[in-house]
Amino acid sequence: MTPSGGGPAMMGGNPAMTGSGPAMTGANPGMMMSANPAMMMAAKPQGESGPLPVEGALPSLAGAVEWLNSPPLTAEGLKGKVVLIDFWTYSCINCLRAIPYVRAWAEKYKDQGLVVIGVHAPEFAFEKRIDNVKQAVSDLKISYPVAVDNDYAIWRAFKNQYWPAHYFIDAQGRIRHHHFGEGGYDASEKVIQQLLAEAGRNDIATGTVSVSASGAELASDEKDVRSPETYLGYERAENFVSPGGAAEDKAKVYEAGTPRLNEWGLSGHWTIGKEHAALDAPDGGITYRFHARDLHLVLGPGADGKPVRFRVTLDGAAPGADHGVDIDAEGNGTVTGQRLYQLVRQKGAIGDRSFEIRFLDPGLQAYAFTFG
Repeated sequence: MTPSGGGPAMMGGNPAMTGSGPAMTGANPGMMMSANPAMMMAAKPQGESGPLPVEGALPSLAGAVEWLNSPPLTAEGLKGKVVLIDFWTYSCINCLRAIPYVRAWAEKYKDQGLVVIGVHAPEFAFEKRIDNVKQAVSDLKISYPVAVDNDYAIWRAFKNQYWPAHYFIDAQGRIRHHHFGEGGYDASEKVIQQLLAEAGRNDIATGTVSVSASGAELASDEKDVRSPETYLGYERAENFVSPGGAAEDKAKVYEAGTPRLNEWGLSGHWTIGKEHAALDAPDGGITYRFHARDLHLVLGPGADGKPVRFRVTLDGAAPGADHGVDIDAEGNGTVTGQRLYQLVRQKGAIGDRSFEIRFLDPGLQAYAFTFG
């Protein structure tokens, strides 16, 4: 996603989130996401056989609008500790798939001198709401400190451009390694162990963590992901095939059209805004032709917060065993909060499928598809 304003830029490093095509334009101030794999964004650690380079000093952590799970932390106050900074946002599928490892490292090394700090930098406007972030921190079982960086103050201090992004800081307050996007977990953990050893710890846990993830946190099946992250707000929307095109910020009755692979359409009464598409009347739908094991959709109820019921079909039938964690085998689900919903997880061979979601109630807001 490229910025439309003057803010920072972000990149999700996994093709499951961004697809294999070119980078996409973005609506949120200062966010960019690339289509390239995460490992292309990682600095390669030299390992225990050689010293890690010094990449700069830990910048200021001032500017967060709130801290969760901790009083505000400072760069000066963290001297003597090894620090891992994780830039994330709670509707980002790449971030969700990396968090199990960050949680595991925080737990494994908490008594050996490691401090993990999550810096939550929002993509969508609803991710700036403190209560939403608090709920996500609770749902994700994050117990380490989280800085709510709604104004991107910490993001800019790091000159960060990627999402998720991990920065590894030694006990002298120096950045010694970074990794952008998913993957590289064993190498990242070895960096943690090396920095703890440099700090004089002799009780460092060995080996690497074993993570058993499920739901949206499960790693992408990259070989079968052939669909890109797709936004429904007009500023970043691509491959929209409803006849007559989109009417920006105006109510319109749409027909779905006939989407080909990675194309999508709306049906019913919708208003397409800059960041999301809003359903103005009951019985509206979204159709997408996709190729991936998993399909996710970032959704939220309307301004009144009333739940929105929906039903999902695959190739015109109930998903059955291929349902995601947020629906049942008949395809039924309810939007109760602003977050990412996993709607499809296929169990068998992966091919091109036609996805449709129909909303039984008005007010629904739809933001973005992601795949895995």
